[in-house]
Amino acid sequence: MGSKSVDEVLDAAAAGVHYSALRLDGQASATTSGLENGHQEPFVIGVAGGASSGKSTVCKMIIDQLRDQRVVVVTQESFYYGLTDEELVHVHNYNFDHPDAFHTELLLSCMQNLKCGKAVDIPNYNFKTYKSVPNARKVNPSDVIILEGILVFHDSRLRDLMNMKIFVDTDADVRLTRRIHRDTIDKGRDLKAVLEQFSKFVKPAFEDFILPTKKYADVIIPRGGDNDVAIDLIVQHIRTKLGQHDLRKIHPNLYVIQTTYQIRGMHTIIRDAATATHDFIFYADRLIRLVVEHGLGHLPFQEKQVITPTGSVYTGVEFSKRLCGISVIRSGESMENALRACCKGIKIGKILIHREGDNGQQLIYQNLPKDIANRHVLLLDPILGTGNSAVQAISLLLKKGVQEANIIFLNLISAPQGVHVVCKRFPRMKIVTSEIESGLNDDFRVVPGMGEFGDRYFGTDEYQSSTPFFCDDKNRVRLL
Repeated sequence: MGSKSVDEVLDAAAAGVHYSALRLDGQASATTSGLENGHQEPFVIGVAGGASSGKSTVCKMIIDQLRDQRVVVVTQESFYYGLTDEELVHVHNYNFDHPDAFHTELLLSCMQNLKCGKAVDIPNYNFKTYKSVPNARKVNPSDVIILEGILVFHDSRLRDLMNMKIFVDTDADVRLTRRIHRDTIDKGRDLKAVLEQFSKFVKPAFEDFILPTKKYADVIIPRGGDNDVAIDLIVQHIRTKLGQHDLRKIHPNLYVIQTTYQIRGMHTIIRDAATATHDFIFYADRLIRLVVEHGLGHLPFQEKQVITPTGSVYTGVEFSKRLCGISVIRSGESMENALRACCKGIKIGKILIHREGDNGQQLIYQNLPKDIANRHVLLLDPILGTGNSAVQAISLLLKKGVQEANIIFLNLISAPQGVHVVCKRFPRMKIVTSEIESGLNDDFRVVPGMGEFGDRYFGTDEYQSSTPFFCDDKNRVRLL
C-alpha cells in the first residue's frame, strides 16, 4: 500500500476509520477491462461483521449516497440451507452462525455471474419456516454490487471477487441488544430462546469464525451506521474508483445529467415493454425536457441587468439567441415539442438518414435553416447506438458551415460504442444524455435499451413524418 497524504490520515483518524491494507488501487484496475467494448465490471463491496453490528445500515447509507449509480445488495442470509425435517425438530440446536449453514457454492456462482454482467436468480430464506425458496428474486448486473453478511470474508474465493472489504465493528453489548429486538419482533422468536442461542452459538461463532476475518478488511468502521464521517469517506473513495472508468473522464465533451430516483423511476417506466403508449409518451416527454434544459445550459451567455417590479436591479445572464434545433427523422421529432416549450419560436430543421444494417447509413433528405452556419445547433436524436448516423448528421452540419464547437447533441440514452465513435471524431462538440447504456448486442441494438423509440412514441409502425416529403421518378426526396 502506498503512503497516504497527511490530510487523508487526519480525516481517517477523525472518523475513527482503520485502514488495515487498502489494496484498492491494484484490485480496482481490473474493472477497466472491456471498457472499450461497452462492458465494465462492477465494483464489488463486501460488508462483514457480527450479527446486528449495523451492516445493513451501512449498506443503506452507501446506497443513499451512491444514488446516481446502479447499486444492488446481495445478502448472505438469502443463501442459508433449508432445514430438514429432522433439523426442524431440533431447530434450537442448529447453529446459523457456522460457515456450513450457508450454501456458499451457490452464493459464489451468483456473485461470479453478476461480476461478469449476467443476471441471476437469488433465493429467499424464510426465518419462520426455516425453508429456502429458490429463484425468488431476479438481480440484474449493476455498477456497484454490495455483498453483505456475517461470513462473507470467510471463503477466499468470495474475497477475491471484492474490490473493497468493509468490516463493521460494534461492541458486543450493542449487538446483543439489537439482536434481541430483531429476533423477537421481526422474526417472532421467544426471548429466552434468543438468549440461549446467543450464548450457545452466536457468541462462540463470532469469536471462532467472524472476528478472525476482520484481518482481511480494507476498512474497519467502528460504531457501524452511527459513524457518518466514515461512510462519507468510503463513498468518496468508491466514487473516485468508479470515476476512473467513467466515460466522462475519457471524453470531457460528454455530459450525463445528474441522476435522481425520479429520473431512474421514469427510465424504469419507458424501458418497460408493457408500458402503454400514452404512458411512454408522457414520461419520455418529461425526460426529454430535462435533457433539453441541461443542453441549453451549455449555450454561451452574457451578463444582463434588468429592473425588477420592486425597482431593484437584478444582474443575470442572457443566452445566445442564434439557436436552432435539428431533428434526425423520425425519432428525433419526438424531442421537438420539448425544445419548443423551452425556446419560444425556435427554428427546427430536419435530417433523414436511411439505415440499412450497421454501416449502411445514407443521407437522403435535409431541410436546414439557410443561416445555420451562424447558429448554435441542438441536434436531436433520442438514442445514440453505433454512432454512425450521428456522424453522418454532424458531418452534414459541418459541411453547411456550422462550427463544431457550436453543436450540442441531445439524446436520452447512449451506448458506450457510439459515445467513443462520436466523441473521438468530433472532440469539440458536446453530447448531453440522461443515461449511459451497457452496450450493443449482436444486432447492434442498444441494451438494455427501450426498443424502437419512434415506434413506441408515435404508436404505430406506419409512421408519417410531421414534415411531408416524397421521392420523384429519379428517387430524389423532395418536400410536398
